[in-house]
Amino acid sequence: MLLLAAVLAASAPPAEQAAIFKAAGFAQRRGAWKSGNCDGAESESYSPGTIETYRDLNGDGRPEAVVTEGGAICYGMTGTHFWLVWKQGDASWKFMAEDTAMPDFLATKGVGGWPDIQLGGPGFCFPVVRWNGKAYVNHRSQYEGKRCRPQASRQRTQRRCP
Repeated sequence: MLLLAAVLAASAPPAEQAAIFKAAGFAQRRGAWKSGNCDGAESESYSPGTIETYRDLNGDGRPEAVVTEGGAICYGMTGTHFWLVWKQGDASWKFMAEDTAMPDFLATKGVGGWPDIQLGGPGFCFPVVRWNGKAYVNHRSQYEGKRCRPQASRQRTQRRCP
């Protein structure tokens, strides 16, 4: 599986970083960007918001950004939650999707050239979601590029989107 760290591109310009975090629903608290999901559960494993990816994912010439926050207490065995935001034509940033998973952007695509996302975490059969023009929805499950059948408790139906 191609890990998120392997697809890092140039860092987001400082002038855009605050807009990216705000579009993902973060606020700056005590010098760090935080979602609020882990308030009161900030253990040694906690890592505040970070812009992990900043690049054009759908081929429209504008960058998208993936913001992550980590912590085993608030995000379980996966330990990571991500938010996907995209830059609009007017230069504003808009929330697109989020999930408790490690996103792996695949070569296969949904509507508008948006890449399918494999939602990584513990286990061996991962959900793959596809953009349908309005939301990232369950498309299939796979392990090492081959289809698989997830256990009922791991099946997902729809990602949160605007």
